[in-house]
Amino acid sequence: MAYRPTEKTLARKAEIRQRLLDAALGLVSGGGFGALTIVAVAAQAGIATGAVYKHFESKAQLCAEVFRIATEKEVAMVRATAQGSGTPSERLQHTVHSFALRALRHPRLAFALIAEPVDALVDAERLRYRQAYADVFVDLVAQGIASGEFVPQVPSVSAAALVGIIAESLVGPLSWTAADRPGVQAEDLIAAIQAFCLRAVSKMGL
Repeated sequence: MAYRPTEKTLARKAEIRQRLLDAALGLVSGGGFGALTIVAVAAQAGIATGAVYKHFESKAQLCAEVFRIATEKEVAMVRATAQGSGTPSERLQHTVHSFALRALRHPRLAFALIAEPVDALVDAERLRYRQAYADVFVDLVAQGIASGEFVPQVPSVSAAALVGIIAESLVGPLSWTAADRPGVQAEDLIAAIQAFCLRAVSKMGL
């Protein structure tokens, strides 16, 4: 007779898996993916090192899952801001401000999600979620074209470019150390990114 796990067993398994994910996310938030090791995750979760592999086939799979969870939250916040109140131009600026400010307040995690080299599984997730971000901006750009605020353009191309602008503009600041940090305030940096994005899609850019 085949073994069928009980509800209690399944609940226990799910609880341990969540503990592992919480531990892994905490490590990445504090030190990037370089800080995520199976030994460290197991110690943080309070289980034996070998038991981690009952829930994740490899460290790469665990990293990809942590990336997915953290990025899903960011995409949801970007979507909510982009779909909020205001004109398309205002919502574009609000979205850039919200995303960039969160990134600058949590630089280690943001750098890990945006640019830290990890492995092929995380790279694949990163590409997939770049498209998820772009999908949000497609709607925003299309609405701006329809309202006459933005010049006629291909929304999908402009949306992908906006995602690239925002991400690349933050990579340097997120990796600055205290010693090499230039005298650029967070709000000034964000304002510059906002202005560039707005010029890229609106009639101001003509």
